Amino acid sequence: MELLEKNDLIVEKEPVYAGFWKRFAAYILDGIFLGIPLAGITVLVFLFFFGATGFFEGIDDPDYVDQELTNSQLIGMFAAYAIVFLINLAASILYYAGFQSSKMQATPGKRILGLKVTDLNGNRISFWRALGRLLAMSFLSSILMIGYIIAAFTEKKQALHDLIAGTIVVKR
Repeated sequence: MELLEKNDLIVEKEPVYAGFWKRFAAYILDGIFLGIPLAGITVLVFLFFFGATGFFEGIDDPDYVDQELTNSQLIGMFAAYAIVFLINLAASILYYAGFQSSKMQATPGKRILGLKVTDLNGNRISFWRALGRLLAMSFLSSILMIGYIIAAFTEKKQALHDLIAGTIVVKR
C-alpha cells in the first residue's frame, strides 16, 4: 500500500492487481525476449558439438539415415543437451528471478505492460523469493494450468505460485 500526502491529508492508495490476460501477455513477451536468444545459442551449441564429432560427415550419402551413431557422436549429443539445459536453466533463473528482484521489480514483458511484482506489503522481493516464485510457477502452476486459473478466484488475483511465494502482481 502506498501512502499519498495531499494537503496535509494522508490517503492510502490501494494497489490495482493485475489480471490474468495482462499477466499472460507479459509472459508471452518474456518468452519471446528470452526464447529468441536462447534458440540461437542452442543452435550454435549443437552445431559446435555435432560438427566436432563428425555428425555431419557423409550427410549427402543416401544411406546416412540408416547409419548408427558412433560413441563420440552419442557423447557429443549428450554433452550438447546437457550444456543447453544448463544454459537455459541459468538464463531463465537470472532473467525471471533477477528482473523481479531488481529495482524494476518486473521482467521486461511485465514492465512494458506496466506491471510489477511485490510482496504482500508492496515491497520489492528478494532474489531468493523470486527464485522460489519461479520454481513454484515452473513445477506447480503449470500442472493442468490450475495454478494460473485460480488467479481468477482469489481476492488479489494471485496465481498458485504467488500464494506460495507471498507475492502479488500489481499495476505500476
